[in-house]
Amino acid sequence: MKTLIQFLIYLLIAVVVIVLGIILGDAASWYFAWLVGTVMIVLISAAGGALLDTQEEEKNKAG
Repeated sequence: MKTLIQFLIYLLIAVVVIVLGIILGDAASWYFAWLVGTVMIVLISAAGGALLDTQEEEKNKAG
């Protein structure tokens, strides 16, 4: 049942994205690039923060 619900959620997201692409027309690729870029910046920042925390913990254990 969980798999079916996940599938339906992803299907709904895909339909929304397709409809937005149709409505936005030529500008859709710009918004897609903006969205992907924003997500990548957030993920890279989170990874950097996690690495910094790990380095600080290792430094505190050693010293």
